[in-house]
Amino acid sequence: MYQINLNKPCTVYFIGIGGISMSGFAQLFHENGFTVKGSDSQESKITQHLTSLGIHIIYGQNAENITNDIDFIVYTAAIHPDNPEFAEAKRKQIPMMERAVMVGQVMKNYKNAIGISGTHGKTTTTSMLSHIFLSAKKDPTISVGGILDAIKGNIRIGHSEHFITEACEYTNSFLKFFPTAEIILNIDADHLDFFKDIDDIRHSFREYAKLLPEDGVLVINSEIPKYEEIIEEFSGKVITFGFDENAEYSAADISFDENGCVDFELLHNGTKTGDSIHLNVIGIHNISNALSTIALSLYYDIPMEQIKNGLASFSGTERRFEVKGSFQGVTIVDDYAHHPTEIEATLQAAQKYPHRHLWCVFQPHTYSRTRALLKEFAKTLALADNIILTDIYAARETDPGDISSHTLQEEIKKLGKDVYYFSSFEEIEKFLIKNCTNGDLLITMGAGNVVNIGESLLQK
Repeated sequence: MYQINLNKPCTVYFIGIGGISMSGFAQLFHENGFTVKGSDSQESKITQHLTSLGIHIIYGQNAENITNDIDFIVYTAAIHPDNPEFAEAKRKQIPMMERAVMVGQVMKNYKNAIGISGTHGKTTTTSMLSHIFLSAKKDPTISVGGILDAIKGNIRIGHSEHFITEACEYTNSFLKFFPTAEIILNIDADHLDFFKDIDDIRHSFREYAKLLPEDGVLVINSEIPKYEEIIEEFSGKVITFGFDENAEYSAADISFDENGCVDFELLHNGTKTGDSIHLNVIGIHNISNALSTIALSLYYDIPMEQIKNGLASFSGTERRFEVKGSFQGVTIVDDYAHHPTEIEATLQAAQKYPHRHLWCVFQPHTYSRTRALLKEFAKTLALADNIILTDIYAARETDPGDISSHTLQEEIKKLGKDVYYFSSFEEIEKFLIKNCTNGDLLITMGAGNVVNIGESLLQK
């Protein structure tokens, strides 16, 4: 296996350099003195930015792009063996690694490599922890799965021993990592196109916990059913958090301000610490996310005042209850929620946000997820006053022909809710203009392109 050494720059080539994660790491290598090259199918704002930094990008993926001066190649999971660049690199026997392997290799270069995992909340929690480390002037290197205003993007290249990254369980990507510290936020049934069932998912998280060295630290949610099974093969430091009465770090005296943002008192082993925590984001679920970051930050001896300041300075990331603006007196919010647990958390949080009627335009994400969690989707979407469904966003899948948004619509109707389906965004926009009234709250929700509906309404 090729070993990346950030202290020994060489030439690296990215197949698919324009992706949000790939582009971030391309910048990281560039700033560490590497010669960075790459290819992508088309020009974008991301590739234009990379070019402005001095990174050489080729549009179109052809065998002749793979030159003999390349020391190693990084590619995404979307690249197949018949890709001309992939095939040529194989022929030339140039070391190659998939993106997750590359991230793991980068982690090896940091004394404190923190991987934040969980079925839900990774981006938000990574962002919260990043704000704390920035507040404490720890100068971390950060890789986050969304756009974070504090670092003006999804990557920050620091010059310290701290590396903070999301660790995604899908396709077992996080098992290629080399963390010295981990947060496990939750474990839920998702990505059932890859995992067999919840037990298979739990097994992956057990394997992830086993990656930690003996002197590592694991921060885990004590509300995870039988969480002890997840950590049983790790002999290092374990810190628990959550709303469970036995959690080491928990919360009391929870309250909400006029915008739905959260305040709570910190408990340590059931006793109030005297620390009042203010979050500039909404939702009970964000208390749990914040508790995990508090626990890990205290482990790293970050003073509580800097932890508080970091959390208070975080006002969310792109597509996580992101207030986009308003039209005809209706507030438009966009949210990435695409799993019933996430939908429930978002819609419950929205209840605390000022509104008359709560509208939810939901775009189901993948056929397999919609089929596997159909009843759960119906139950959680019913928390909205008015529900509108788009067609299922296929993402990586093809239409199997036996599941559709009509199926979900019928399931929601069984719960006595009015639910509408339209086959085009244009029809949805016309319906909303006609039916939303001053003071309403409209949430566009899903992991696909449903955000375009709200953005289009704001331009009318």
